[in-house]
Amino acid sequence: MKRFIEHQELARDRRFIRQANIAADLLATMPDDVNAVVDLFEKIGPVIEAGTRGTAAEPLYDRFGPAFTLMTLNEPIRPGEPGTEDRLKMRMHGIYVGELQALEGAGRSLWDFPDAPWEFKMNMARQCWDEARHVQIFEKLLEHVGGEVGMYAESTFLFEAACADDPALRVAGVNRALEGLACDVFRDNIEFAKQSDDELMEQSMDYVLADELTHVRFGSEWVAEFCKDDPERLKRARDFRRETDRRFNFGGARSNEEGAAIPIAWEDRKFAGFTEEELEDLAALGGEGPSRATMKQAIEILVSRFQAGSAIDEEVAS
Repeated sequence: MKRFIEHQELARDRRFIRQANIAADLLATMPDDVNAVVDLFEKIGPVIEAGTRGTAAEPLYDRFGPAFTLMTLNEPIRPGEPGTEDRLKMRMHGIYVGELQALEGAGRSLWDFPDAPWEFKMNMARQCWDEARHVQIFEKLLEHVGGEVGMYAESTFLFEAACADDPALRVAGVNRALEGLACDVFRDNIEFAKQSDDELMEQSMDYVLADELTHVRFGSEWVAEFCKDDPERLKRARDFRRETDRRFNFGGARSNEEGAAIPIAWEDRKFAGFTEEELEDLAALGGEGPSRATMKQAIEILVSRFQAGSAIDEEVAS
């Protein structure tokens, strides 16, 4: 079996539609400038549109244009608010495919590094076992909120961003960055479930979060083990984790600010092995890029322009 596969090589059945990773990648480098955000998303509108065709997101694109991507990322999910049902389904579907890629990532870590210590291989095998359960759990949770597998396009951004060729970097990217992000998202979902009196979702999320804390701890322990007596390698691992986290801040959607779409799960991360210094740095990363106010203004402009253009097209066609 081939080692170190590319994200395009991940196998899927015909239910899945792949989309380009361009929006998340570009958000990580955007300035805090309304016009810059508007210009960018108008340019990549056709790419975003292509990722919605044939999916449940197609009506959202037809209504809001490329801004719908920013709308789903920038706003917190709160019970009873407009758009919450769609955003919840999209988040659950995103978590489902994320768990699928986490299973693949852990399996690849087991296979890609044949010379790694036996204990590392056992940890990765344990993680595969956990991730397989998570895939099943989130398939059921997706159905629970009225969705189904394949209703939205899949981005393989998680696998692509984190699967480095060095095992120290691999666990820094997969276990510390992406599993850390999972802690943030799941803690937020637990709070949503409490506010919604959804005991099934609350208990399921709490169950999975316990596993994710273990996976982050695997990363914390193995980065230290792989990099002991090698400060240069440790710096590379930390820089890789930091860059992965930067790419998954989604233009400031994950932050420690009041009203963040994805609040940082500070206490959960500390329990899993993050230091106070690392958490402060993560919070600083969340403050980079477009602010929430900038994103709101950009969304309003993008939606207004798109709907005006659609009205003109309809008038010409009639």
